[in-house]
Amino acid sequence: MKLRWPRELPKVRLCFLLGTMACAAQASEPTHFPDAQASDPATLGWMVGSPPPADRILRFEDGSYFRFPQMRWSVANFRQLMPTVNVSRGLAGPSMLERTSSGEIDALTFVPLGGDEPMTWQQSLLANYTDGIVILHRGKLVYERYFGVLKPEGQHAAMSITKTFTGTLAALLVSEGKLDPERMVADYVPELAVSAFGNASVRQLMDMTTGIHFSEDYADPKAEVWAHAAAGNPLPKPADYQGPRTYYEFLQTVKPQGRHGEAFHYRTANSDALGWVIARVSGRNVAQLLSERIWSRLGAEQDAYMSVDSIGTPFAGGGLNAGLRDLARFGEMMRNEGRYNGTQILPPEVVTDIRNGASREDFAKAGYRLLPGWSYRNMWWVTHNEHGAFMARGVHGQALYIDPLAEMVIARFASHPVAGNAANDPTSLPAFEAVAKHLLEQRQ
Repeated sequence: MKLRWPRELPKVRLCFLLGTMACAAQASEPTHFPDAQASDPATLGWMVGSPPPADRILRFEDGSYFRFPQMRWSVANFRQLMPTVNVSRGLAGPSMLERTSSGEIDALTFVPLGGDEPMTWQQSLLANYTDGIVILHRGKLVYERYFGVLKPEGQHAAMSITKTFTGTLAALLVSEGKLDPERMVADYVPELAVSAFGNASVRQLMDMTTGIHFSEDYADPKAEVWAHAAAGNPLPKPADYQGPRTYYEFLQTVKPQGRHGEAFHYRTANSDALGWVIARVSGRNVAQLLSERIWSRLGAEQDAYMSVDSIGTPFAGGGLNAGLRDLARFGEMMRNEGRYNGTQILPPEVVTDIRNGASREDFAKAGYRLLPGWSYRNMWWVTHNEHGAFMARGVHGQALYIDPLAEMVIARFASHPVAGNAANDPTSLPAFEAVAKHLLEQRQ
């Protein structure tokens, strides 16, 4: 039976397909949702049975898999619903994560951003629809919790944390002299010469300061975000469909807007273009290079995987799915100047460059009210706070938060009903800082 490609993708579904952080701000979404307990996917019984009851079945083709609360099941089971490519952990055994106690973290309190009433760490987990969270202190596992259908052996969508891996791979190639950040994108990918990306530098691509016309206004049916999603959708297209059919084809259609290098603009198309540059330079697609240069060297417990378009191109802007402990291992490697599992996986200068961040003035022009003084470097978010914290972020609450001073890494998977992180930052960022303060006090 031939699958039909839906003509109109549900707005919330685009938040996964595009990995964008602006969905909640742009789309018309409900303002009231069932809370974390009422929307628990295990309790609701999605996709349970042989076959499941008709009203418990989720499908990729009709968008039902990414409506709320159904998406709380889907984010931990994407491989059952869509084409993917593997990110191998290799054949060596996993690196060990030693467990230790670090006091009563659940009872820690903080005041949410913009609030005046304290909240406990444990309360914040439910407030943010947490699916799983791990805290490492000095490389030891001090806290681990799972909710809903995510288990320690499961994998979860990392959403736009994928971009951080893409940016890190590019930074690695730069450090090895294989990629010149000052050269034009078209020098590496001539097919992009006619697009807005062609005369942008690789550095502008890596730091998302390109001047491209890429609207993520979901209320506008002509916005480029729809064309991007349609191109990346792996299902067969309608007979009358005339648009691009792959990520590569879409990227060649992107038009210029403004000037390159003037301001930070968070646009997922930049990550896909960088993924193309990486593939052309290395001879490996993003999934293959991630496996060879990072995942297989971390001592990961599990393979990861990435969603792909109709010709198998990994979605470099938001397609990664991984185990939570393995995401934490990656964060610990970054905390330790690129060294982990007895191996120098990244040159220290790559990590230093990321931690130093980029122009705060360019970042401020993007208008992130809850992130004052931050910057964006190599597709990492840099806080420039007194602890030197930096992080990877993804829609619906995905987070990898690294605090060098507190020697702490927090990895979180979530399924918040609102895509944009402005919905969970008030109860996430101060919670992370509260744990860091607690760990520092434990050290004294």
